[in-house]
Parts: sequence; C-alpha cells; structure tokens
Amino acid sequence: MKKKLIITLVLLFIVSLTSVSSAFATADPIPNIDIQIGNDSGSGDAAPATSSLSILLLLTVISVAPAFLVLMTSFTRIVIVLSFVRTSLGTNQMPPNQVLVGLALFLTIFIMSPVLSTMNQTALQPYLKGSITQTEALKAAEIPIKEFMFKHTREKDLLLFLNYTGAEKPSNIQDIPLTVMVPSYAISELKTAFQMGFMIFIPFLVIDIVVASVLMAMGMMMLPPIMISLPFKILLFVLVDGWYLVVKSLLLSFN
Repeated sequence: MKKKLIITLVLLFIVSLTSVSSAFATADPIPNIDIQIGNDSGSGDAAPATSSLSILLLLTVISVAPAFLVLMTSFTRIVIVLSFVRTSLGTNQMPPNQVLVGLALFLTIFIMSPVLSTMNQTALQPYLKGSITQTEALKAAEIPIKEFMFKHTREKDLLLFLNYTGAEKPSNIQDIPLTVMVPSYAISELKTAFQMGFMIFIPFLVIDIVVASVLMAMGMMMLPPIMISLPFKILLFVLVDGWYLVVKSLLLSFN
C-alpha cells in the first residue's frame, strides 16, 4: 500500500508540473477550480473511513520518505565528511549548515544521476506509458538502487541483519529485501565517513599539537592555542586547495 502511494504521489507531482508549464505556455486565462471533498451524491454524508485512512497513510509516507531517500543515497557519507572538515578546522559555523547541506545535496544528485537515469528509463517511463503495472515498476526501480547500495555495503554489515532476521543467504542481490539492505548500507556509510573524517583530522591535529607545544615552551600558557592555530589551519587548507581534495576524495570513493 505504501509503495503504491509513493508511486501515485510521484505521478501526481509530474502531472502537476506538466499542467503548470502548459498553462504558462498559453495565453488563455486561468480557469476557476472547484475542489470538493466528500461524496458526489450531495447527501452530505462524511467521507468513508477508508478515504480518511488513505489520507493519513499518505501524509505519513510523505513525512517519512525523505529519511528513506537520504539513507538510500550517497548523502549520508557526503554530509558527514563535510561536517568533519568544518569541525577539524575549528571554524565553528563556517561554512554554515545551509551551505554544507546544499553542497551535499547537489553532490548527491551528481553521484546518483546514473542510478536515477536508469530508474527513469526502466521503471518510470514504461509505467507512465502504461506498458507495465505499478508492481512491475517498483520491482524495476529496486534493481539499480539495490545494486548501488550493495556495491558500497560491507558483507559483515549485511550478514548482521540477515542473521538477525533468520533468513537464508540470498542467491543474488534482488533477493535481498530493502528492510535489510537499507540499514546495512547506512551503517557501512557511517563507518566509511568516519574513516575519511579521521584522515582529515590528522594534519590539523598536528598543527594544534605544535602550536600548543610552542606556546608552553614560551611560557604563554594563558593564551588559548586555538587562537594561534586557527589561522595556520585555514592557511594550510587554502594552500592545498582543501575543498577540491575533499570533494575529489568523495567522488572517487563512490567509483
């Protein structure tokens, strides 16, 4: 039921965008729109309970869907690594969260574009043309996203959830349910992101240690080392073109 609601929501969004673009393309005035909620019989009865339940379920899916989409893409690794960069520099809120999240979103779209293109060609377009059903479209859409997640999932993490469910070892990727693949992929991405963050911390930690040692040797123990080390860390990051190296490492990690 949830899968059908997601597909229906996507189709309604696409149809609405098409309608808006065609309306702006013509010079005709916008017609009046009359929206009626309830039965067509005019009896004044309330909507059936099933309709209310469907609306409630649809709102629940809309609120939860972004979390699933974030965990099923490269967004998790990217935003964590970018946060590690800001923390290791010690620049507090620079760059701000909006910039980091925006950069992570566009990098996610860039990395996931081949997967999204495959899903569009094999699932969405045939479904819009009516050549396949909703169930077939969902199965076709699962193939590329599962292949992407499986490529970046550790076997140990995958076996953790498979053994917990008591399921037999699947013979191929398509036999792995999404309820097992998504959390396995998520914890694998967390481990990879923390490994990359540790490597980012090392050079900045060396600068902090050197600055603190020099200040103690000079007897300037009351001066916070962060005030002296921060300009040097920013200078080092700029000289080595740090953002280029970080983004390059993120892109190469998904090859």
